[in-house]
Amino acid sequence: MVGSIAALGAGLAVIGAGIGIGQVGGKAVEGIARQPEAASKIQTAMIIAAALVEGAALFAIVVSLMGL
Repeated sequence: MVGSIAALGAGLAVIGAGIGIGQVGGKAVEGIARQPEAASKIQTAMIIAAALVEGAALFAIVVSLMGL
């Protein structure tokens, strides 16, 4: 039973990361479309934000699998 709960937690973490990275990417594209001259600054901020979301998701996956 514990293994299935850990797998559910890992799955939710991956879904959350996918949603977060999708939001970051979508908003970055909107920002670049509105101000093309700020594309490099927006892209840098987008990469940092996506890395933070991915790191949080990886941390959640590790924590959920430690319960095994």
